[in-house]
Amino acid sequence: MSYLDRIQRCNNATLVNYFPLQLDGYHIGWVRKDYQNVLMPWLEPKALAQSVMRLNSPENTLPSRNQLLATIVETLHQQKIIRPPMQELYPVSLAHRNDVIALVDRVSASFFGIRCYGQHLNGYVRDGEALKMWVGRRARDRGVEPGKLDQLVAGGLPHGISPADNLLKECYEEAGISKPLAEQAKAVGTISYFAESSIGLKPDTLYNYDLALPVDFHPQCTDGEVEDFYLMPLNEVADLVRETTEFKLNCNLVVIDFLVRHGVLAADEIDYTPIVAGLHPSLPVLQPS
Repeated sequence: MSYLDRIQRCNNATLVNYFPLQLDGYHIGWVRKDYQNVLMPWLEPKALAQSVMRLNSPENTLPSRNQLLATIVETLHQQKIIRPPMQELYPVSLAHRNDVIALVDRVSASFFGIRCYGQHLNGYVRDGEALKMWVGRRARDRGVEPGKLDQLVAGGLPHGISPADNLLKECYEEAGISKPLAEQAKAVGTISYFAESSIGLKPDTLYNYDLALPVDFHPQCTDGEVEDFYLMPLNEVADLVRETTEFKLNCNLVVIDFLVRHGVLAADEIDYTPIVAGLHPSLPVLQPS
């Protein structure tokens, strides 16, 4: 196994088994071809004949689109295609997160193949010349990859809250990090990936942060999403990413990005160039139809 294996595993999507999904003239994502019968009550037949799934809301307004998608989400849940709605709305957008076309429950994002955004924070401690990283283990009741290792703080970026405010909220909920300490987190860029899940596509972008923590800091989860924390030497974290499947899939990429930026994974590493490039793939273009 290798770092490049981890990156390729998160970029395994192909559009061959998907139809473009349009909503009121906007191309918002992709849906699996074998789900067309599920969506048939809402699809425009003429567009389907052209290999496009087209939805039209009754009034062509934001509230009308939101209601249409909510109705579909409830049907998908009733048919056990998706898990119960999370009551957390994600923006359906084109080129930018704030370019909102509609809002939809987070649980259905992969079904619709919409572009999503998240935030991951690397909490690390400097021990002399060595670096150590705080790693969390996801609770066993999590709907996605239960029991896997994760960043100290990680979560989706829902609609209606700024990245700064959402990061502060997640820092407290997931690791008990106080606001003054969380405000010291440094934004260090983004990574992207284009993965295929069991129900659809994930063209995702993660905003990454580094936070240097005091040696006496001990995380404490306040929302039940993390069952344990470990402070590990960075070389052990790197080995876990490279040699095992202990980490949640996209968290591997966040660790690899950290290793590159801190010079642990250097230019003499085999596959260094495709590793760095693989953290920033071009995502498929979404645009008005």
